Amino acid sequence: MDDAIERRFGFAQQLADIAGDIIRPCFRRRIDVSSKGDARFYDPVTEADSRAELAIRSAIAREYPEDGIVGEEFGEIAGTSGFVWVIDPVDGTRAFIAGQPLWGTLIGLEILGRPAFGILDQPFLRERFVGRNRTAELRNAGGALALQTRACPGLSQAVISTTHPFTHFREEERARFFRVERECLLSRYGGDCYAYGLLAMGFIDLVIEAGLKHWDVAALIPIVEGAGGILTNWRGNDALKGGNVVAAGDARLHAAAVALLAD
Repeated sequence: MDDAIERRFGFAQQLADIAGDIIRPCFRRRIDVSSKGDARFYDPVTEADSRAELAIRSAIAREYPEDGIVGEEFGEIAGTSGFVWVIDPVDGTRAFIAGQPLWGTLIGLEILGRPAFGILDQPFLRERFVGRNRTAELRNAGGALALQTRACPGLSQAVISTTHPFTHFREEERARFFRVERECLLSRYGGDCYAYGLLAMGFIDLVIEAGLKHWDVAALIPIVEGAGGILTNWRGNDALKGGNVVAAGDARLHAAAVALLAD
């Protein structure tokens, strides 16, 4: 089983390269944007999202046709191997269309329903966050840097992040988020998946989101946990399938946030 995971880990690097080569030329260009949402909720999707996911899916189907696939744009394909690829070609499409490099390609692999490894690739910045075997690292032109979250014993010392407290939270959820945010030292909005990379690097201490999907978190869990952090739902339970998520770099901080979110 370890050999099978290792082979797929190497292949996942190729998948990230394939997606990056498609997405990078579209960034900060005038491209068509449509919405998957209704008149009340703008949910943008671009050609970069669709083409990159199709390319990833095609490569997996050729190399590992027995593996399952779960993706944001084109749904789920059941497999027979016990391995499932969970992919989000452009996590942070709003940032993407606004020209902000706070988006990324998420590629996660699960075996029998549990995370095996995760990749967060930012092809414009040429940064790749990788989590596996309870370790995490950042790969860029300078090589590989081991990642470690920073110690942060309480909310009063914490930097907190969320993508958008009004777009993504219902009213009651927003109140719970603000309850935590008021206790923190500094808050930053608009991070999408990149905020979790910054948490793994030790620059952000706490990320709180609501309404995430399976493909939004599957690749991030091994990165956060590999750097020494915690990623759960708001009650401190498993968040692999998404939902309301809290990630923290310090267990003490996580406990303090969950106490306020779950109250």
